Amino acid sequence: MTNPSLTLEGVSFVLPDGSPLFSDLNASFDAHHTGHTGLVGRNGAGKSVLARMMAGRLAPSAGRCTRAGEVFYLAQQVQIDDARASVATLAGVQNALSALTRIEAGDGAPEDFDTLGERWDLRQRLQAELERCGLGHLDPQAPAHALSGGEAMRVALAGAALSRADWLILDEPSNHLDRPNREALMRQLQCWPKGLVVVSHDRRLLDSMARIVELSASGLRSYGGGYALYVERRAQEEAGALALLERRKLERRRAALELREQRERAERREAQGRRHGREANQAKILLDRQKARSESTAGKLRVQHAAAREQRDLNVREAAMAVADDARIVMRSTPVTGMARRWIVELDDIVLPHAPAATRAIRLALHGQQRVAVTGANGSGKSTLLKVLAGQLAPLAGSRSVRVASAWLDQRLASLAPQRTVIEQMREANRTAGEDALRTRLAQLGLNASKLAVPCGLLSGGERLKAALACAIHADPPAQLLLLDEPGNHLDLPSLQALEAMLRDYRGALMVVSHDEALLERLELTDRLEATPEGWKMTPL
Repeated sequence: MTNPSLTLEGVSFVLPDGSPLFSDLNASFDAHHTGHTGLVGRNGAGKSVLARMMAGRLAPSAGRCTRAGEVFYLAQQVQIDDARASVATLAGVQNALSALTRIEAGDGAPEDFDTLGERWDLRQRLQAELERCGLGHLDPQAPAHALSGGEAMRVALAGAALSRADWLILDEPSNHLDRPNREALMRQLQCWPKGLVVVSHDRRLLDSMARIVELSASGLRSYGGGYALYVERRAQEEAGALALLERRKLERRRAALELREQRERAERREAQGRRHGREANQAKILLDRQKARSESTAGKLRVQHAAAREQRDLNVREAAMAVADDARIVMRSTPVTGMARRWIVELDDIVLPHAPAATRAIRLALHGQQRVAVTGANGSGKSTLLKVLAGQLAPLAGSRSVRVASAWLDQRLASLAPQRTVIEQMREANRTAGEDALRTRLAQLGLNASKLAVPCGLLSGGERLKAALACAIHADPPAQLLLLDEPGNHLDLPSLQALEAMLRDYRGALMVVSHDEALLERLELTDRLEATPEGWKMTPL
């Protein structure tokens, strides 16, 4: 395939309830001219649906999507539905490996040669890819269900590198990867010579793309260059949209004033004409004609004014829609007082369960204004540490003391009851604030009235995170210690920026586990607690 391409022609998708997700999308992707593409957009815009459609996994409701070349698609969550699936199955090469084994044993059938093709070194290439991903210890025939989420994603990515595809379509491939594996993913994709579309909110990964394509209610918009250029262009567009809205509002006010003055002048002329007719003792028939002409003129003027007013109102609404689409989500934290520098957390000779030997033991003390990034490789005990701090998990030995109200948000958001609505759980967390105030705070997070009546289990990952955050930061009393485990995994880019702003504004103590270095750099951290092969290491920043 000399130039793999993907084309969208008038593509639309309608949800099962009949509401449109997106409409009339038109775009072209080709490996040589458009290059590697990052696909971004708000939560709920339909990015994952569009990715599945481009990969041929989902049919559009209208229009068509054409593909020139073979596509390798990797979903956001690696699904292992078959208990018999192996590591090689997850990498997409089990059938080819089985064919190779039969051929080497002298039992190969003609279809085995067709399945294997020219990949006689497949076993060695798979081993090399697993080693590159830090999984060289895995047996290709080991059961896939025993892998962690991060390991499963890395095996699937190894399969992408081994594929003969002309296109890779990857949905949030870095979500469960630690920092070294995120960097390895970036290197892998930078070396990919064919077509690539990546759905992501990983800003470092997006900055390595040749262009960014944004999906919004108004369709698809392409921005040349990586994430930094996209942010610059979007900021310019947002400023332009706000300026246009203000101009349209000013035009409407000026026109309304001018129309009122015109109407007042016309009314004065009409009154003057009636007075002059009476004083000149004109015949009634002439007065009636003058009155009819005046009323006709006034009627035409009213119609013209109404049409002009309607057009200006339309101009304002259109300008407001452009701004509303760009409007930032707001996360406001409740002030936390009295923290100063008093000690709020002490872990004395704690032994963590389920942690590797190097990071099993920890001593830790935190004061009320420390802001700590917890980093390290997958499986090094970071999430376990937060669970112990939150009181969700008992240590094997040692003593734990947490002297303030805390809130723990794990990757699964277990603090939210899936069968209950957001507003119910907000009322339970804060019984002093009125419902209108709680609804306003949720609306600032981008959770409108229609979302508040829905059980939390039916919300998207990003929406559930916002709800869990709202219950923590707007509780009464508010949490004085936030324990966040990969808080950015389910958020779109505007929500990530809002989260960063809220956490910068938050004056309590903070411990955040994240592999997203771009997020960590923006949180005004005081320390970094790293899980290393030599144990836990605290470094002031």
